[in-house]
Amino acid sequence: MSHTALLLIDVQQSFVHRPYWSAADVPAFLDETNALIAGAVARGVPIVRVLHVEDDGAFSRASGHVRPLDGLAPFDAAATFEKHRHSALVGTGLAVWLHQHGIRRLMIAGIRTEQCCETTARHASDEGWAVDYVTEATLTFDMTTPSGERLAAAQIRERTATVLAGRFATLCTVPEALQRSTATTMP
Repeated sequence: MSHTALLLIDVQQSFVHRPYWSAADVPAFLDETNALIAGAVARGVPIVRVLHVEDDGAFSRASGHVRPLDGLAPFDAAATFEKHRHSALVGTGLAVWLHQHGIRRLMIAGIRTEQCCETTARHASDEGWAVDYVTEATLTFDMTTPSGERLAAAQIRERTATVLAGRFATLCTVPEALQRSTATTMP
């Protein structure tokens, strides 16, 4: 039995319908995420799908966009949770499920790097899970700072990696995360 789970956070079609959507980094993101999924399946690591749901707009169930992002490899989710907050651990029942299944390590991947993925990583670390943050299997988009400067997606990923590393998570490539997922010792 694996003591690791892959949390696949908000990899959903809803984002395509947001004004900030940019497909520039999507092919690389999907390649890495699909490799992570394939590796998790091959190792028997449960994959938990987390979907963000809102009352209105592209993230509402009525929109038809709360479904896997086009190009994401199909997989049988061990569990699926809908969230309404940034952290996948708030109000979803996910923490209970993880405890019931003996999960002690989380691999985190998904959309958006600095938002729901980072927030979940911080929350999970504070709650006692070992967190492997798979930066290359996260996706974000350019943003404008409060002072009006343009912040590139690559800069946002670097900032997230900087604040998580050694504090809240271990930064991992896909192969490193998959290797750690079957480790017999936990930190």
